[in-house]
Amino acid sequence: MDTPSELNEVVLPQTVVGPLTRAAIFLVLCIRQDEDAYARLRAFCAGLSGLIRAVEFRDIEAGLTCIAGFGSDAWDKLFGAPRPAELHPFQEIRSGGRHAVSTPGDILFHIRAKRMDLCFELAMQIMDSLGDVVSVADEVHGFRYFDDRDVMGFVDGTENPRGDAAREAAIVGDEDPGFAGGSYVIVQKYLHDLKAWNALPVEMQERIIGRRKLSDVELSDAEKPAYAHNALTNIEENGRQLQILRDNMPFGRPGHGEFGTYFIGYSRTPRITEIMLENMFVGKPAGNYDRLLDFSRPATGSLYFVPSGTFLDNVPADVPEAAESATGASSEPPSPAPLPTPVAVQDTSLRIGSLKGE
Repeated sequence: MDTPSELNEVVLPQTVVGPLTRAAIFLVLCIRQDEDAYARLRAFCAGLSGLIRAVEFRDIEAGLTCIAGFGSDAWDKLFGAPRPAELHPFQEIRSGGRHAVSTPGDILFHIRAKRMDLCFELAMQIMDSLGDVVSVADEVHGFRYFDDRDVMGFVDGTENPRGDAAREAAIVGDEDPGFAGGSYVIVQKYLHDLKAWNALPVEMQERIIGRRKLSDVELSDAEKPAYAHNALTNIEENGRQLQILRDNMPFGRPGHGEFGTYFIGYSRTPRITEIMLENMFVGKPAGNYDRLLDFSRPATGSLYFVPSGTFLDNVPADVPEAAESATGASSEPPSPAPLPTPVAVQDTSLRIGSLKGE
């Protein structure tokens, strides 16, 4: 299909970079495997921005947004070639008893607003529009918890980038000009053993996270162990730190004993998040893994590309002929592209929780 540059349009990203909200719904869908389903989805994509505006208009001040991302296999059948340079299936990680699982998912909808009822309404409208062409792989309703803490009691995402730094970290640029304005997003639904976690002394919890629980002040290098979460997720290249943009949310069902955090990390390249996860699960060096994983396990894991809003608005009704060859292509990930010029930050904590800008 034509790219925005071929259409001589200004490329407008989806609302990846946005303000904090009090509520969110994460909806992961699988597509029914027939051409009619894909044709209906292409029509849906072209009208998605109008659907969002219709619900958003009920309360403009509530800041309703919806981001749509697409998995590697679904991309070829929906949009054909070309495809985003670094889009590939989420790569599972196994090390010791730790397992970053890879789970099914063709489409991700990240819906957020200051009011849950608006998120709920848009999710209903999306599912009503798609009907039986999709099935639900996962659905999580997230909420902002007290002073931006996760259910484990720590403020999370303190060093999340903001403003120009957030756009630089999350939005694809000239390194893949056909998909400039897009973003890669990795999601994982973590479940926490709160009874075991809360049985730990606060001082040990702080050593695992790398921050003070009450004040959110980072531990000094002398105090912080090598296995601290924010030590292992601090990624440097050529002496500079790399960052991602997180908008995680706590969730839970107390009546079922379920407590967790939905991790969602946007980046202009998935490699940064993948390195963070490898450090967490395998360790740096190997064996020096993130001790937070003794109390938290991911129940899901998937990778999506979030095309620009301009791209979605111009999705044609028919699949391009190039998609026929693309659908038979190998699902093996392509050779990784060079990392973009990094943005220096103080801390790239992937701490599994919400985000709080400094």
